[in-house]
Amino acid sequence: MTQPPLTIPHDITVPAAERIAAANGTPIYIINTPEYEVVRLSFVFHAGSTTQLHPFTASATANMLAEGSEQLSAQQIAERLDYYGSYFDINIDRDHSYITFCTLSKFFTQTAEVIEQIILHPTFPDEEVATYRTKRRQMLDVERRKVQTIARENFAKAMFGAEHPYGVSYATDDYDNLQREAIVEHYINRYTAENCLVVCSGKIDHRTRERIMEITDQLPHRAESQIVTLPPFQTTHSMRIQHDGAVQSSIRMGRMLFERSHPDFIPMQVLSTVLGGYFGSRLMQNLRERNGFTYGVFSAMVNFQQAGYLAIATQVGAEVTAEAQRQILLEIERLRNEAVSIEELELVKNIMAGEMMRILDGPFGIADVTTENILCGFDNSRINYNLQRIRQTTPDELLSLAQKYLREEDLVSVVVGDLENNE
Repeated sequence: MTQPPLTIPHDITVPAAERIAAANGTPIYIINTPEYEVVRLSFVFHAGSTTQLHPFTASATANMLAEGSEQLSAQQIAERLDYYGSYFDINIDRDHSYITFCTLSKFFTQTAEVIEQIILHPTFPDEEVATYRTKRRQMLDVERRKVQTIARENFAKAMFGAEHPYGVSYATDDYDNLQREAIVEHYINRYTAENCLVVCSGKIDHRTRERIMEITDQLPHRAESQIVTLPPFQTTHSMRIQHDGAVQSSIRMGRMLFERSHPDFIPMQVLSTVLGGYFGSRLMQNLRERNGFTYGVFSAMVNFQQAGYLAIATQVGAEVTAEAQRQILLEIERLRNEAVSIEELELVKNIMAGEMMRILDGPFGIADVTTENILCGFDNSRINYNLQRIRQTTPDELLSLAQKYLREEDLVSVVVGDLENNE
């Protein structure tokens, strides 16, 4: 049997998003793929943790939208969505909250009644707030006993500063002060027409489009300015945090770079993939395959609305912490001193192109990429630009980027573990 030739496309055709506006000015982006009998509807609010006035209110607001509305209890909301095979998902980051609903197109009308209640008429009942507060406090207390959680939070603190909204970590006890009034205030201030965009994909017929418009039209205006101004970054280049008795150490390394619109962003993604962005990457070959220090290690470019950075993360046995750090730095130095081979670079390019195709296979992935492009100020033509930019990357360009951006003195390093007993 002869294996068919491997074909990697030189361009990707993605449906353009049609932009319309609700009567209140909220933009709605429609990706009509009628061959799929589903509807996916996402409300994206500029309501992430950078916008909150009190600790934990941004996440609490998003997570409690479905805990009761003016017409439906939390149980009724869950039962109605379940009855029609519909579901919704909540994601929140530093900048935005994403409220996403998925349903079969034939049941969109019924599901839209529940969507309307969740988005426009949540009541945040006192008893549900009390339950949420207790549960989340317990969950955070458990999470903060893990070295990876301590490292993740302190890496953000080291990168941006302990008081910066991108770097701050609130005390677990702050959950005790989370009040319904603060949640309602955040909802009123941030879940508005000015702070929202809507992305829908799937089988969007005229009736579905009109119903989406009808719901979006009801988002209220907020007269006051809602501009969020972030303070300067305060970077700390090294943190070592003792965690008695830990059998593993969590290592986070990286450095501040730039937002997705920067001309070096895509080639730096390629460089990051070479370093630790896939299973056969240099860090995986070194730390896992050759040395057996870890099950996994990765590097990635992380993008926020007003910042971007490179992050490397792994967990290793406590006794090999120092050597694992040394090996990570050696791999970075290799990138700074030796050009990546044509063969390795072509493999990485094909992996990245294949991942793009995988993500864009279907209306849900297309909607996610469309949302990301919109938030970065692009349209879907950016997808082909990104693919071509990956294709154009050369070994010499990667060498130059590594020399420019991966100097050891610029790196931020956070290590959490039983360091005193393993050095």
